[in-house]
Amino acid sequence: MSNRPLNIAFLWHMHQPYYKDPFTGVYRLPWVRLHGTKDYLDMVKILNEFPDIRQTFNLVPSLLEQLRDYTENGAEDRYLELTRKDPSDLTEQERIFVIENFFLANWDNMIKPFPRYYELLVKRGFRFTKGDLARISRYFTDYDIRDLQVLFNLSWIDPMFRDGDPLMKDLIKKGRGFTEEEKQLVINKQFEVLKDIIPEYKKMASTGQIELSVTPFYHPILPLLWDTDSARIAMPHVNMPQKRYAHPEDAVKQIRMALDYFEEIFGYRPSGMWPSEGSVSEDVVKAMHAEGIKWIATDEEVLARSLQRPLRSPEGYLTDAQCLYRPHRFSDVSIIFRDHKLSDLIGFVYSGWKAEKATEDFIGKLIQARNALPGDREYLVPIILDGENAWEYYKNDGHDFLRGLYQALSNDDRFKTVTISDFIKEHDAGEYLPGLHTGSWINANFGIWIGHEEDNLAWDYLAQTREDLDAFAKTNPDIDISDAWTAVYAAEGSDWNWWYGDEHTTETQEDFDELFRSYLMQVYKVIGKDIPPHLHVPILLEDRKVMPVTQSRGFIYPKIDGFVTSYFEWYQGAYFDVKRSGGSMHKSESFVSALYYGFNKDNLYIRIDPAMPFTEIQEHIVIHINVVHPFNFKLVFDMRKTPVGAVLYERVFEESVMVKTLDNTAAQDIFEIEIPFSDIKTKENDEIHFSVEIMRDGDEIERCPWRGHVTVTVPTPYYETLMWY
Repeated sequence: MSNRPLNIAFLWHMHQPYYKDPFTGVYRLPWVRLHGTKDYLDMVKILNEFPDIRQTFNLVPSLLEQLRDYTENGAEDRYLELTRKDPSDLTEQERIFVIENFFLANWDNMIKPFPRYYELLVKRGFRFTKGDLARISRYFTDYDIRDLQVLFNLSWIDPMFRDGDPLMKDLIKKGRGFTEEEKQLVINKQFEVLKDIIPEYKKMASTGQIELSVTPFYHPILPLLWDTDSARIAMPHVNMPQKRYAHPEDAVKQIRMALDYFEEIFGYRPSGMWPSEGSVSEDVVKAMHAEGIKWIATDEEVLARSLQRPLRSPEGYLTDAQCLYRPHRFSDVSIIFRDHKLSDLIGFVYSGWKAEKATEDFIGKLIQARNALPGDREYLVPIILDGENAWEYYKNDGHDFLRGLYQALSNDDRFKTVTISDFIKEHDAGEYLPGLHTGSWINANFGIWIGHEEDNLAWDYLAQTREDLDAFAKTNPDIDISDAWTAVYAAEGSDWNWWYGDEHTTETQEDFDELFRSYLMQVYKVIGKDIPPHLHVPILLEDRKVMPVTQSRGFIYPKIDGFVTSYFEWYQGAYFDVKRSGGSMHKSESFVSALYYGFNKDNLYIRIDPAMPFTEIQEHIVIHINVVHPFNFKLVFDMRKTPVGAVLYERVFEESVMVKTLDNTAAQDIFEIEIPFSDIKTKENDEIHFSVEIMRDGDEIERCPWRGHVTVTVPTPYYETLMWY
């Protein structure tokens, strides 16, 4: 590349589901308030230290509405209500709730730094059953409960605001034995931070250092609102709901509501939009253009599918940087396609690295990208990810990494950070695409939100409720039913179906299920009709297969040595993130941090990443891999018997019969194993169900996935070819 700098566009997406119970007005979960005090304000304030860094922030209107509800309307959530109560006034059930739920924070980075908080966690226990809680609660004094109330809320205040406030520093130094007055100080600090969020974004946007963009109001998957049949474009054989949901008017309404609400707060209409989950279709982009949107962003796989050719090699190396690192256009809307790899390094990988090494690695990858580009034009590297969820997995809430990264970019004239609108206006609005693939940033399809029995049932319930509302509106044109329509739009949000289906699990799924059905119930309440009985029945199923964060994309041939030999050796495999299966809502500290699996035509490969290297673990650890379908096998790997491989047993007439030892197994930093399909009696197109158990001194300490099983289909030799058709 010539001496011109490589342009870098960071887009931080700020979003939370809509947690407000439509019947009580109380927020079921506290994540808007807690992420508000930990993530939204510091992410923009840190830029005051780096005036040369320019970025784009995407703000979801339903998040802004919830923030304003807290700061302007005195909104409460269940967790805040129980924080405010004196421990002596808590009922037994409320005490149990506090003990169960007030450890919902990253244990390593948010609990262990507070010795008293970690002491209380140990007292509660790392693992427990619901039946244990009543017994455990009897050992918690009022003194313990009050400390827990204070420390839970204090840990969710960003270090920037704790360290800069003498009162908060005094509380941290005190460490324990807090008073009711000191508890109120923490609550006051939370609301002080919350009240500063929107004004700070306004101020920074007015300087031009940041650009603000928006998402459709309740974060819906617009192509599915337009027509659920659009899911078949990327997934021709997907199981569909019984009722077709086709309401383009709702998609347009969600866009228009977002722009109107943004304008109400910030005084102007934004140029850009991050469609919910990067979900696009040709019809939706045309609708965005009609509403004045100048640019949108989605994922690189959508571009690859649109061009009908890959942008990366099978090993994951970018082979067409000139295409990816520039805008494209469809229907006069510029489209930015995120670099999937670079974005995910920040979102999922660097949290486990030292900040200096992560910064060095990231800058190194940007240098490689710059060197691979010709000097014929300005290029843009889009780095797009959630602006909130990653940081609890970083030390010091990610500040060390971000400051190191921003300082490195500020001091290096080979790079220039830009807002997306500035780049488009100054350099390149994009080359026209002949067609745009219909898909999202996850696997370039909508499999997260439609196709599973739970997903489809939710769509059917939504469709029926909307039909009933529409019929009522036509026969009662003079009755104000705006609250019912608002409930429908809230139920159209993507977050409900994020938790339905196989792909994601959390121990608060019941809350999401009940909230979704409550919004549908609210429709019938507003129009004065009886609530259909089916809306009182949970949509959630008990027996679940669990899908990975990323699906297998091709054959893999990893070196089985117990080390991450290369980032790309597992790149084409599937990845299941154990720690993030419930995000902040996940209660149990995981021994396993991640599970990878993949295959080639002959073998299944499984990789287990522990929280610390296997070689550093002192306990007697045994790994069980349970294959329960189509035949019943168990593989047992005993850490104390290495270098002996994993012993394969088959369950025959209720007896475990040893079959053989699989020698291609290793446990060093990580655990890796090669399992020939023939050894577990499977053939092409067979569906394998498996789970992993970690045993310590004969007791199970963890199961992965914690509920259900992972499913793998034995591939044909033509699997990789078929992936592109």
